[in-house]
Amino acid sequence: MVSAAPPSPVRKRVVLLGATGSIGETTLRVIAAHRDRLELVAVAARSNGVRLAQIAHEFGVRQVGLFDEAALREAKSAGNFPPGTRLVGGLAGLTELAQLPGADVVLVAVVGTTGLEPALAALAAGKDLALASKEILVLAGRFVLEAARASGRRILPVDSEHSAVFQCVEGHPMAGVRRILLTASGGAFRDWPAERLADATPADALRHPNWAMGPKITVDSATLANKGLELIEAQCLFGLEASQCEAVIHPQSIVHCLVEFTDGAMLGQLSPPSMAFPIQHALLYPTRAPGVDLALDFTRPMALDFQPVDLGRFPMLGLARQVMRAGGVAPAVYNAANEVAVRAFLAGEIPFLAISQVVDHTLNQSANFEPAHLAAVLAADADARRTASDYLRQLTSFS
Repeated sequence: MVSAAPPSPVRKRVVLLGATGSIGETTLRVIAAHRDRLELVAVAARSNGVRLAQIAHEFGVRQVGLFDEAALREAKSAGNFPPGTRLVGGLAGLTELAQLPGADVVLVAVVGTTGLEPALAALAAGKDLALASKEILVLAGRFVLEAARASGRRILPVDSEHSAVFQCVEGHPMAGVRRILLTASGGAFRDWPAERLADATPADALRHPNWAMGPKITVDSATLANKGLELIEAQCLFGLEASQCEAVIHPQSIVHCLVEFTDGAMLGQLSPPSMAFPIQHALLYPTRAPGVDLALDFTRPMALDFQPVDLGRFPMLGLARQVMRAGGVAPAVYNAANEVAVRAFLAGEIPFLAISQVVDHTLNQSANFEPAHLAAVLAADADARRTASDYLRQLTSFS
């Protein structure tokens, strides 16, 4: 007897915000490899209209957004997009695409907190939210989770560490989880003598040993602010206490998390250091399909090393643990001050070690409180940016 062929899977329709960054480009590889399961229906970027036009032609996309209004005008005048393409601009344009009728999942991969409004709009419009922009939950995690509960939609983590935790705890009651450990590569300076860090340049910080990422997140990896943000996000996503969220240095970036249960047993998630794995898991969830990158090869020797984090060397992680315990708007202040400081470091205005100094000063100068509404969080974010910028001017005036 010949069995009937299994039915073709229904294609998920994907909106991709942040299509031209490293996460976006990897997402495009995943979608291209699974065109029978995934359909790209809208894309957006900050300013790269030329690349968006290429994506629109390759994937047949007719809904396109550019955050930068000048880039939008240039893209319209260039006429490089396929006939019938609809171009929208600014934050309102990204938010409109996030609510696109017929879309199933919105992947937010824009840098910083720009993606907050589109993320909330996507959930309110009944879309699943695949979240790569960790700053969104750090800034306003409580309100994003409330929006997901109100709409009955899912938040699917795209960060490799949070995807790993998500996979390890699935099917296990969270009451049985003692703690989670997120792994950190240690960034560009993990093997530098501590005394050299004072002379580290932006070019040095951007030479990540394992991952190809954007400038801001690569600097965050060098300070371990990235791991601090991830710990804050994990606390929010999985409903954990600050004491249950830890980090450990793992130079190979193969084990992406360890979950310890109350009986002492641990589960870990392993894959090569490629964002294709967590992106595919988020977009295809709850199904699995062949991956677009090679899996681990256990026919070859492999070392897995772990070591504790030296908080003296990585003060940004210690500051993150402080704000996790403090709660309120402290995580938003941490994130805002870090964004200001990293921007100044990349511009050559402050030395590497001043990044944590700016964040520490801003936290000490900012009142912490439990926000009653999102507007209060946004106001705290704006105040923190002003405080950090004022302190930067003091630092640069003495340099």
